[in-house]
Amino acid sequence: MHIGQFALANHLFVAPMAGVTDRPFRQLCKQLGAGYAVSEMVTSRRDLWDTLKTSRRANHEGEPGPIAVQIAGTEAQMMADAALYNIDRGAQIIDINMGCPAKKVCNKWAGSALMQNEALAIEIVQAVVDACAPRNVPVTLKMRTGWCQTHKNAVVLARAAEAVGVQMLTVHGRTREQGYKGAAEYDTIAAVKAAVKIPVVANGDISTPEKARDVLRATGADAIMIGRAAQGRPWIFREIGHFLATGEHLAPPLVSEVKRLLIDHLHDHYSLYDEFIGVRSARKHIGWYLRELPGGEAFRAHMNTLESSTLQVAAVAQFFDELNQTMDRIPAQGEGAANLRERDMMETTP
Repeated sequence: MHIGQFALANHLFVAPMAGVTDRPFRQLCKQLGAGYAVSEMVTSRRDLWDTLKTSRRANHEGEPGPIAVQIAGTEAQMMADAALYNIDRGAQIIDINMGCPAKKVCNKWAGSALMQNEALAIEIVQAVVDACAPRNVPVTLKMRTGWCQTHKNAVVLARAAEAVGVQMLTVHGRTREQGYKGAAEYDTIAAVKAAVKIPVVANGDISTPEKARDVLRATGADAIMIGRAAQGRPWIFREIGHFLATGEHLAPPLVSEVKRLLIDHLHDHYSLYDEFIGVRSARKHIGWYLRELPGGEAFRAHMNTLESSTLQVAAVAQFFDELNQTMDRIPAQGEGAANLRERDMMETTP
């Protein structure tokens, strides 16, 4: 699969998630089987480009390419300028955010709110494509099925975006009205795929190897994009890749491997953020890794009281060392701590 001139390693993508898909997380997912990752959203507001938050989001040091950056905004020229700003800082692909359902984004008519104004949406897309073309930088677009159940216009926007030069489309199988509630639907994604010739990526509720297979079959999509299911389980990409290639499940990772992955992730995380921010922003990642593990909730409460990276890493190492005394591997997907404890009791009770 290609995006413009870039050949991708596979068709398993990491979704852009604000506050999550920073450089350390993207690199970890790529290491564990993702073929492509898009940065968390970068604003098109010029007055915010020099902030520390934006500079961290635009940091791609040591990241394997292609480097894809998502931009968000409401004005065509501002979005074009934002594209060039990020290209100057290493972006090789520009992705337009027309899918974020967050109120603070949609209230400013950015993200999925743009789907309500098709003329403005395509004006923005055209301006970004025109800005990127002289730099030979492909433009992609991520959107939802529509603004609400009665106004699903993904197919209309997909055709228009293709016509002005977008080179790949990602569709999340929910409306903006749904947010992340209810179940994603894939008929609209299949309709988009049938309506255009450029690659189409399916996104939404893909959390297991079987679901990945089923969504690819149902939509005919060229790739799948995974977001929340990768939080705390970045190895989901190699599990899905193995299953799609062989039809068999890959064994869950060893406890010792997850300990190493998490500690390496933490050190990379601290290197991007300062000590104060790094310790606090790492807490959510640690919590995601531990959420289905025995003792994970209790440890999370303790971990949230730790105020230094040294103490945080030491506590994580101790947690996994103690866990390794009772199990060799992390529970399989969906086998939460409660189910695991029940299974262990059944196995050890006469």
